[in-house]
Amino acid sequence: MEKEEKKAPKLRFNGYTNDWERKKLGDVAKITPGGTPSKNISNYWYPKEIPWLSSGEINKEIIFSTDGMISKKGFNNSSAKWIKQDSVLIALAGQGKTRGKVAINRIPLTTNQSIAGIEPSNEVYYKFLYHQLTKDYLKLRLISSGDGSRGGLNKKLLNDYAVNLSSIDEQHKLGILLSHIDNTLQLHERKYEELALIKKALLQKLFPKNDEVAPEVRYKNFNDAWEQRKLGEVGKTFTGLSGKTKEDFGHGDAHFVTYMNVYSNPISDPNMVENVEIDTKQQEVKKGDVFFTTSSETPEEVGMSSVWLSDAPHIYLNSFCFGFRPTVNIFHPYYLAYLLRSNNIRNKMMILAQGISRYNISKNKVMKLNVTIPNIREQQKIGEFFKQLDFLITLHHRKLEKLKQLKKFLLQNMFI
Repeated sequence: MEKEEKKAPKLRFNGYTNDWERKKLGDVAKITPGGTPSKNISNYWYPKEIPWLSSGEINKEIIFSTDGMISKKGFNNSSAKWIKQDSVLIALAGQGKTRGKVAINRIPLTTNQSIAGIEPSNEVYYKFLYHQLTKDYLKLRLISSGDGSRGGLNKKLLNDYAVNLSSIDEQHKLGILLSHIDNTLQLHERKYEELALIKKALLQKLFPKNDEVAPEVRYKNFNDAWEQRKLGEVGKTFTGLSGKTKEDFGHGDAHFVTYMNVYSNPISDPNMVENVEIDTKQQEVKKGDVFFTTSSETPEEVGMSSVWLSDAPHIYLNSFCFGFRPTVNIFHPYYLAYLLRSNNIRNKMMILAQGISRYNISKNKVMKLNVTIPNIREQQKIGEFFKQLDFLITLHHRKLEKLKQLKKFLLQNMFI
């Protein structure tokens, strides 16, 4: 007995009970592939008169403008057609994950041969169609002609592609809801990116450059030159776990700080630890310790640092990092955490990285690095500032992830 085809989604707006209809896309929309200017036309890009889109630009939900323009002569000598505003654009081909990606155009435009426009009829709301095809991204890639790397969509495949349609009124509600989520996602994404750029700039401005004695930007009423000390003069190093096999991990009452914890966080996350048996022969970490990554596939990832601020007992460091324990009480921990992530220190770390296929760093050479140290009050202001900035960045990142999960849930449950 054949399984009855589903005719309605799991989750719906109140008041809608009618079955959805399954129709071929070509019966409810006009498919308009782009085209390439004739090779007999020279210099067809100039003068730049008509908006011209390539598949690489379908990397956002809504397209308000294009990077490319073409001349009227070039357009008239191509097979391309104008695509109306509020159509759905789909990448027919493209490198990586581009093929099958969709976007909405908010301006009339033309495209090259790697994109098609889908102009919905009165039966289909364009935002609803956009979100349905977003949900069907993997399915669209599977039906592409050719193999996974060279395959492509075409007009016939799209004409025959089946879409599930509710009433136009329900389509409007669904399309508007999901587009609102998309808009909110974009706002948080822009804020996240802006804060990340601000942090990057201030890591250059609030710490001295190239062993200078003061930074470019300082808090008011702080004028003293910063002291310079070698790391090895103010602390000592220790190694991570040693003498362990795979069988020693994943159980036990002790924990170790993971490599990704050190790599990802200026201040170590006390929850990013994994189980290991208690071993009195190993060096336990202490509050205020600094961890450094010692090996990576790129020089940019070597020597990444993280400060440990937990008092938890029986915590060790992973074997791919080494620890540094200050022996002189001259550092505010948050200042030290961001100082070691500043551009000046990171550039020095990359210079120290050695290797070809894999890069390593010597803890003895790291200990010879000069660090700049203001008085403890200035350290506190700088450290607390970056702490709050990281809090805001993390907040927007978490909101982004929650919104992405919400959108994924709605796409799975409000469409067939």
